[in-house]
Amino acid sequence: MIRRLLVRSLAVVTWVAIAILLAIVIVPPFLDRIYYRGPATAHFDGQHFFNPEGEQGNGGSRTRSPARWIGFLMRLDRPDWPEDVPVAAVRPAARIDGIGPGGVPALRVTWIGHATVVVQTRGLNILTDPIWSARASPVGFVGPRRVRAPAVRFADLPPIDVVLVSHNHYDHLDLDTLERLWRRDRPLILTSLGNDAVLRRRGIPAVTRDWGGAVSLGHGMTAVVERVHHWGSRWGADRNRALWSGFTLTMPGGNLYFAGDTGWGDGAWIDAAAARGPIRLALIPIGAYRPRALMSGNHIGPPEAVAVAERLHAAHALAIHWGTFQLADEGFGQAPRDLAAALRGQRIDFRSPPPGAVWDVPG
Repeated sequence: MIRRLLVRSLAVVTWVAIAILLAIVIVPPFLDRIYYRGPATAHFDGQHFFNPEGEQGNGGSRTRSPARWIGFLMRLDRPDWPEDVPVAAVRPAARIDGIGPGGVPALRVTWIGHATVVVQTRGLNILTDPIWSARASPVGFVGPRRVRAPAVRFADLPPIDVVLVSHNHYDHLDLDTLERLWRRDRPLILTSLGNDAVLRRRGIPAVTRDWGGAVSLGHGMTAVVERVHHWGSRWGADRNRALWSGFTLTMPGGNLYFAGDTGWGDGAWIDAAAARGPIRLALIPIGAYRPRALMSGNHIGPPEAVAVAERLHAAHALAIHWGTFQLADEGFGQAPRDLAAALRGQRIDFRSPPPGAVWDVPG
């Protein structure tokens, strides 16, 4: 009886999801949005942003096929992930300042989960792609559900001065979390072109820049919005109406690089970030990479992540974007295992600890 009920419930959810996806494909004007208006550039045609090197990678144009995505989302044979994974909760210090290991400014990072990291240095608290919501979804009852709670309770989060938002996918631009942060701390929210329109609808102001644009953070630090190879959408039909990005934080003692989400593309985006100066720490995604035929145009996998760290000449790297939401076909824990295999024989400090890890990064 229970099994039959579960099967029927799954069928209902499946058909609702198919109906939503078909609506996105069949009636795109209904769900389209205009987030940004401006002159055409090398990556904006006046209406949509695009990767200037084209949709490169094993996925290529196939990553845009609605039929492929419907098939991918409706699959029932994905590896099972656990329902809930215990997390060792931590409470970050209020501020980190002064000189750390190697005689350079202290730099402490706390990985909260997914792409959310607290960066503390020179008295500033910086937060990347914050998500405390239970699901990465436009609705609370369906969509990828987190299997690990945030490693820092929201109430234990220190005052946040700067928030970096890489793009508008739900696992990176979480409006509920950003609204809570804005109401509590009034941080500077920095993102790429067009994403501010999404935030404004919730009364959240943001500063935007195009690729290569910079904002001074004070304290001898500057945030640079970096080109990466990805895409953006909130509703399917609004694809690429807003820009995607990574970030470089330039600072004494070596820069910090945050890749957000990215496929490999032509790799030139890596060189642009590396040219801004020595990178002390790189935050690099390693998850949501299988099947490669579909995902490689959007997400690097562990071998590519190692190649990114090497090409950046990063002194240290932290693996993010894995083990929180089941977004693709790799099994739970597969990403760090594949990263360990890719690192064999390599002389690079690229770590993949569980969420809750606190790292005082050497100079």
